Amino acid sequence: MLWPADEPWPHCESSHLHRDSGFRQSPAIVRLKRRMRARRHPGSGGSEPTPEEQAIKERSAARLAERLDAGPPWPAECPVPMLPVAQLYLRDIPLLRPPGRADLLQILWCPYDHDPEYKPATALFWRSAGSVADVLATPPQPYEANHPGYVPEPCLLAPEEITEYPNSLDLSPEMRLAVGDWSRWQGAGVGVDSSYADDPAEFYDVHLADAPGWKVGGWPPWGRTDPLRRYCAVCDTRMVPLLTIASFEWDGDEGRGWAPHEDQDAAYSAHRAGRDPARPTAVEVGSTDNMQLYVCPISPEHPHTDLIQ
Repeated sequence: MLWPADEPWPHCESSHLHRDSGFRQSPAIVRLKRRMRARRHPGSGGSEPTPEEQAIKERSAARLAERLDAGPPWPAECPVPMLPVAQLYLRDIPLLRPPGRADLLQILWCPYDHDPEYKPATALFWRSAGSVADVLATPPQPYEANHPGYVPEPCLLAPEEITEYPNSLDLSPEMRLAVGDWSRWQGAGVGVDSSYADDPAEFYDVHLADAPGWKVGGWPPWGRTDPLRRYCAVCDTRMVPLLTIASFEWDGDEGRGWAPHEDQDAAYSAHRAGRDPARPTAVEVGSTDNMQLYVCPISPEHPHTDLIQ
């Protein structure tokens, strides 16, 4: 992450929920274990542990014994170093609308559960990339994470602009009736499969509305709740979506149509190698849900908020 060496690394100052997930391992061990699982998958080239993997197993066993001797584990005392989640450049994503001359958005979170909704606490930072002279080489790491899904796997982004439509819950009653009218779809000549004849609104929601996956802006993926508007705590302006942090890029059934056509062959090869192509970041929030970050359109300096859906 392009973090200035002379700027303090963000730490979480909030209280953490005292809930034992039964997991709690360091981010380094989480990522090494992911590589171990992928390498031991049939066809990936071998199953014998490397010296590094064997050392991880031994450290994990010693860590478990230490915790059992110490009693029930509790979250680390504050402050806790935050983990990088996303780094987005304006040159790649013009939709960002940064303040002033900033051209870089950095998002970090604390890998412990927080109230409400048992989720990581997030922090946003805008900066000018050109102003960073000396980069922090080794950012501090949290002692542990409450869940493996709170440890993002580093990824190289390839942003793509797409067209999506509002979730049917965001439509007017009249438009909701229209998308549920099979004769309207037939008359439009769009070639919708006849299996949707009894519920054409399902086709709309699965294939056209609120694209799944990580995205900047876009429509909210309602599911846990009906539409829930977010308002700025400072000026009471209706907030707008900034980023969706998704547990999956697409689902494994009909929603697979959202997977880029040019990436599908490589994606399925990754699946055969023990990696889930729909989860390149390995992030999981909620119960395989989405965390959507909202910002105030009046001022980026106003506090952001989030919503699990």
